[in-house]
Amino acid sequence: MAEKNVYEKALLHLQEELVQMQQWVRTEGKRIVIVVEGRDAAGKGGVIKRITEYLNPRWCRVAALPTPSDREKSEWYFQRYIANLPAGGEIVVFDRSWYNRAGVERVMGFCTDEEYQRFLRQCPSFERMLIDDGIVLIKYWFSVSDEEQEKRFQARLRDPLKYWKLSDMDIEGRNRWVEYSKAKDEMFAHCDLPDSPWWEVEGDDKKRARLNCIAHLLSTIPYEGGKHKKIHMPPRPPVGDYQRPSRERYRYVPDYAATVL
Repeated sequence: MAEKNVYEKALLHLQEELVQMQQWVRTEGKRIVIVVEGRDAAGKGGVIKRITEYLNPRWCRVAALPTPSDREKSEWYFQRYIANLPAGGEIVVFDRSWYNRAGVERVMGFCTDEEYQRFLRQCPSFERMLIDDGIVLIKYWFSVSDEEQEKRFQARLRDPLKYWKLSDMDIEGRNRWVEYSKAKDEMFAHCDLPDSPWWEVEGDDKKRARLNCIAHLLSTIPYEGGKHKKIHMPPRPPVGDYQRPSRERYRYVPDYAATVL
């Protein structure tokens, strides 16, 4: 219990800093792109949830793109990702990203070898264009051991709240551990560059991974904290002669809570 309280206190402190960071991003009109990639069940969704939990969703959104449509398949590969880039004052977290081509598409055979090689050539240039235009690009790769991944898959099988997280693709990816490792190694060889580096997060311990990732994110963005706009809240004005209508006028949801509490 003590360890849990320490973790929650540390997480809350980092989340308070994230709120200040977002305010700075908004005030300064900055554009932040956070790419979160990695192994299945490595903790990507958990860290994204903790990053965005207290941020204003108007200015921070998660881009988790579905399978491309037939039309999108005929576009330039990066085109649909460009449509989800942030405007000034916004933060966009890509839950999976254009790196799908270097991972699942490569391993599962969803792209041709020519398309894959073109991606490896174009991706560094694409990211340099983003950075050159003023976008702050931060890329995280979440690693997990095969033993821990198997443990989490088995837990999902037993948990009705997490069962949806398992798909046929996850099961097939579980059988192709080595292929995914080789694909990741080749992708890093081409796309882990000084101007757009990958930052690897050890994900076997979820709590440590979340704290480490958020702390690093905050250290990467040169925000100025501690400046809050003071809001004056005067007393409520008198209600005058207003009278609220009778409760019978409205439809209330049934009190389900009374049956379980």
